Amino acid sequence: MILFIQDEQGQYAPATSKVIIKEGLSRTRAALKKGTDYIGSSDEAKEAISTLLVKKQREVFGCLFLDSNHKIIKWTEMFSGTIDSTVVYPREVVKEALRVNAASVILAHNHPSGNSNPSRQDIKLTRMLKEILLVIDVLVLDHIIVGDDVTSLSDNGQC
Repeated sequence: MILFIQDEQGQYAPATSKVIIKEGLSRTRAALKKGTDYIGSSDEAKEAISTLLVKKQREVFGCLFLDSNHKIIKWTEMFSGTIDSTVVYPREVVKEALRVNAASVILAHNHPSGNSNPSRQDIKLTRMLKEILLVIDVLVLDHIIVGDDVTSLSDNGQC
């Protein structure tokens, strides 16, 4: 299948992979702006988040903050680390959740190695953040790990 794009003069030409990826990322970022989309399943969360983290060369941890109707308030890249780890400060996650008035959150990070299986540290962090955020009435709905595949800890019963 060939996709075509229209240039400024109204002419159509085959779209390059680079143009398609750039447009896809642009549309994903637009969809993740406040109130523009609803996250109703782990598949929707994985789709929304994976395009933002898939090509990162270092580990990035972010949060998709949602209102009480699971509409997106904001995507925030919270922490950036090295090729195989990042430090997550729960205090900062709590501060951001309160600042944006979130009712729930979907945690997410990437594994630049491509292996999307959760580590023991990933599961421990998820449980810790879940307990801490519950104190301020913010529910952790899922933790998405992006590698060559995309894993939902909620789907695996680990969230």
